[in-house]
Amino acid sequence: MLTRQGVGALVAGTASLIIGRVFAVLELFVIGTAFLVAAIAALSFVLLRRPQVEAVRWIHPSVLVAGDTGRVDLHLQHLGRIRSTAFELSETVHRSGAPEHEARLPVGSLAAGARSSTGYQLPTAVRGVIELGPLTVETRDPLGMARTSTVVVGVNEVAVAPRAFLLDMPHLGQGVLGNHLLNKARRLGPGEFHALRKYAEGDEPRSIHWKASARSEDLLVKQHTLEGLKRCTVVFDALPASYLDDAGFERGVTAAASLVHSAERSGLTTRFLTGGGIDLRGPDVAVNTLRILARIRPMSDPLGLLDRDPGEGLGLLIVISGGRRSAGRRSIRATVDPTLTLIDVSTDESASSGVGVSARTEEEFLSSWQLLTGLGRLDLVSDLVGAAS
Repeated sequence: MLTRQGVGALVAGTASLIIGRVFAVLELFVIGTAFLVAAIAALSFVLLRRPQVEAVRWIHPSVLVAGDTGRVDLHLQHLGRIRSTAFELSETVHRSGAPEHEARLPVGSLAAGARSSTGYQLPTAVRGVIELGPLTVETRDPLGMARTSTVVVGVNEVAVAPRAFLLDMPHLGQGVLGNHLLNKARRLGPGEFHALRKYAEGDEPRSIHWKASARSEDLLVKQHTLEGLKRCTVVFDALPASYLDDAGFERGVTAAASLVHSAERSGLTTRFLTGGGIDLRGPDVAVNTLRILARIRPMSDPLGLLDRDPGEGLGLLIVISGGRRSAGRRSIRATVDPTLTLIDVSTDESASSGVGVSARTEEEFLSSWQLLTGLGRLDLVSDLVGAAS
């Protein structure tokens, strides 16, 4: 394909030949011929010296976290039998809602069968999906009059997960939430048998182990462990009417990512639900949740009724929404059973209960959760990339 300069040379050459013919000016014949020969030579150069390149695109990490910087590496091999000319790689980088950018990478001449690599950084300021490609090889002649463009790699999508924080999950007897769980565990009754100990004043007579006491000089009582926290269900209300603005929705996304990842890392049986029938659970729930939250947008599909979680032991049911206006929040409240503790995370309002969390800013979300659990480790998740990849 001729470039603008090539087309200009072709037009100038043709015009010179016509004018030279009409006015019998030999010099114009020479000039016109020179222009035409240059254009033809340029086309021949890019067609004959076009590199036969095979390329592989490597994106790492495969799932980025907003605010991180990823990298795209391009590994090349020249399959031609003769040395290639220098060429340029061109790749479109597009994120939904943002203008397109183009990465242009010059590559030197490659010998037959030679391998090479190059790449560029991929900044990710916000969550979403970045579309890369297609990757093309562009060859130009030295005068810039002609070029060829060949697609060597198609389109890839890169998921940019929301920012997430590694939060401490509650322990029985620690903090407001831990004390609440401890009282609930006592009301639900003893857990598994742990050991025998000597009777102490105030022990329930029904806890005495009479057979063991008969073989001992002291009265022995059965000691049981209290059921600790076993499971966590995180529900994200994605209805647009539940939030004051997009910023509140994004804070909800960050809270959901943080809580799901933290619950799984703590060994809890973790579940994530949101609109559109999305119900995630299992060993890869955190990674799959990150992939969903990278793409999620406000949706009109309501949450619907939450079926009872068949898991055993104490559990948390964390509902993330804008606040009291949330229709999903009201529907979820009706499904809470005695083993579950409901925690409202509000992105637009202050916490409305003793076990509520305010998330009007990221800082308030972190401090409010820390106050609720009575624990202090609030680290930005740095290993999400490794876990997701």
